[in-house]
Amino acid sequence: MTSNDKETTMNQLRIERRTLLMAAMAAALPAALPLARAAAPWPSKPVRLVVTSSPGSGGDVFARLLAPGLQSALGQPFYVENKVGANGIIANDFVVKSNDAHTVLFAPSSAIVINPFIQPKLPYDTQRDLLPVGQIGLSGIFLVANPETGIASLADLVRYAKANPGKLSCGSWGNGSSGHLALEGLKAHYGIDIHHVPYKALSTELSDIIGNNIPMGFMDIASPVPHIRNGKLLAVGVTGTQRAPATPQVPTFTDQGFRFDADGWYGVFLPAGTSNPEMVERLNQALVQVAQSADIRKKFEDQNMALPAVKPAAEFARSIQSDMKIWGGLAKLADLKMS
Repeated sequence: MTSNDKETTMNQLRIERRTLLMAAMAAALPAALPLARAAAPWPSKPVRLVVTSSPGSGGDVFARLLAPGLQSALGQPFYVENKVGANGIIANDFVVKSNDAHTVLFAPSSAIVINPFIQPKLPYDTQRDLLPVGQIGLSGIFLVANPETGIASLADLVRYAKANPGKLSCGSWGNGSSGHLALEGLKAHYGIDIHHVPYKALSTELSDIIGNNIPMGFMDIASPVPHIRNGKLLAVGVTGTQRAPATPQVPTFTDQGFRFDADGWYGVFLPAGTSNPEMVERLNQALVQVAQSADIRKKFEDQNMALPAVKPAAEFARSIQSDMKIWGGLAKLADLKMS
């Protein structure tokens, strides 16, 4: 073989080697692209924060207070979207079926820890399909009445109900809500007959109580506060282990002789099908950061909600299991099942 033939052969080998390397890189590229996408930090686009209650309700207010801080911590816009009705089932189902890790649920405890016990045909599995991220706030719920009723305490309520059996009605934000269960607890404890009126939206319930279309109702801890202050509503009492920060003059049910120490909270959840532990941890740490802000804590307290430190996600998941035992027991005691 001449020197020219050797050089030609070497050039061909080099070309073939380069061709093989390029082919191998091309073949690997489609497989590598999903890995690159998966490695992108979450969130990689704007985040939808789905709220179970109507605009202006406590849950809506608290979600909107959190959104700017979450945007600052995570570098993407957070915008609130309201999916109202069925004690949170509509919002929960929407998030579960969104197939999008950028759709986040902001739900009250009743939508998480009560529904599984009283709704036999939920379209999702709460424990399987929603990943707990963090608990926001700690509070009870209000029982409020129209001033024309003269019902300003549990004693007034019991006296009126026993003098007018079957004539008193009480609203809540839906069948199976914590307000509904609290009402059933009151009825069982005092042996009184009160008709439950479920509402789809807290705003409608609030308007009806103020307008005396319904004499009283259970409501979230924030919405009634200005109306209690201006005398349009009477605060009968508040459930939970402590008086609320913006209305310390309102006694708890326990203070009035009816022990009802189950606290409520709001929780942040990701859809299990499209989320992973790294996303949960990242969002949890952002919540921790936001809740540490003195400004945010004051704003929450101004809305009558205590804001304790945010627990790690695993601890929050354990507390959900504990609360399920409490509220499940109350549902069983009230023999409460929705058809």
